[in-house]
Amino acid sequence: MENIKIEQKENLLFNRKEIKINLGSEITPTHKDVEKLISEKFSTEVENIKIKNILGKFGSKIFTINANIYPSKKDKEMVESKSKKEQKSPA
Repeated sequence: MENIKIEQKENLLFNRKEIKINLGSEITPTHKDVEKLISEKFSTEVENIKIKNILGKFGSKIFTINANIYPSKKDKEMVESKSKKEQKSPA
């Protein structure tokens, strides 16, 4: 993963940072790779990050990633809805 461009916006209403990353990569980055990248860049825990989507265009090696960073896991759980997969998992 190279060629990273980051835009960030503070959302005080939901107590989070909304970030948009343009990432140049040969292959589509996984959620775990993106979580690790964001946690290193913003010095936060992986559990405080919610990745909204990873978008890529056909034939392009540039991916757009939208994510939210919360100050704590509790704040994240209060705002973000869980997917059916997350609701069923015992963890």
